[in-house]
Amino acid sequence: MADKLIKALGFNDQIRVYVVESTDMVKTARENHQTWSAATAALGRAMVGTTLLGTTLKGDETLTVRIEGNGPVGYILVDSNGKGETKGYIKHPKVSLPLNEQGKIDVRGAVGTEGMLTVSKDLNMKRPFVGQVPLVSGELGEDFTYYMANSEQVPSAIGLSVLVNPDETVKAAGGFMIQVMPNASEETIQKVEEAISELPLISKLMDEGETPEQILDRLVKDGSARILETMPVSFKCNCSKERFKDAIVSLGEKEIQEMIDEDHGADAVCHFCRKAYHFDEDELIALKEETDQP
Repeated sequence: MADKLIKALGFNDQIRVYVVESTDMVKTARENHQTWSAATAALGRAMVGTTLLGTTLKGDETLTVRIEGNGPVGYILVDSNGKGETKGYIKHPKVSLPLNEQGKIDVRGAVGTEGMLTVSKDLNMKRPFVGQVPLVSGELGEDFTYYMANSEQVPSAIGLSVLVNPDETVKAAGGFMIQVMPNASEETIQKVEEAISELPLISKLMDEGETPEQILDRLVKDGSARILETMPVSFKCNCSKERFKDAIVSLGEKEIQEMIDEDHGADAVCHFCRKAYHFDEDELIALKEETDQP
């Protein structure tokens, strides 16, 4: 099943629901960074959560989520946009931990329980919108939920799930976000809470073949769900040689000259997709000439 996200309304338009299937996206991230199980689950959940937030934006608007806890994976950085294009990076990918008390991958142990979740949105205005909250769980679903309630004042419930095979590959990944509209009744809120409490792991449902539409019906049990949009989501990196050229120019004349003298060239590797770009000596000389002369 190709990765996709559905946007819907339910309970007579009293709630907004997003459900995303993102297995291929998380598989690509795992392959790029060669992550081990705990790091795979942490990075995967962060990417699913950021994709859910990103699809609330307009097409060319972007957001960056940085999760920095006191756990062994270090920080996680994820970019997404309104088109469902997401890329992710984890500082320490080789983290595998014993299963937690529930017999599941210990994401909390990998991320840590002390630290910050920071969201920076570029809405094509002069300054980005930046919201920041402390980590409240380290499991990440609760942390994204806390961010939405406290920084954006939108009562939400966010579920994130990544299933990892014994051989470290990704079996399934997905998530949901439910937002309560101002006109929602107490009865509706109670029904939503019951549906969430009864919902099995989304990644497990998807591994068994359930579609985002079927999971939507589990969350909106009265059959009133109305799908507004279905869109593809994917791991997509917008790195390019041009971007790295700009980065090298910003280093300044002295540092570029050192690259020429010592290495006779330079190799730049993208953090997100691991693609490498080579600059030979002649290219570096040309870039040195673009720097501001003293």
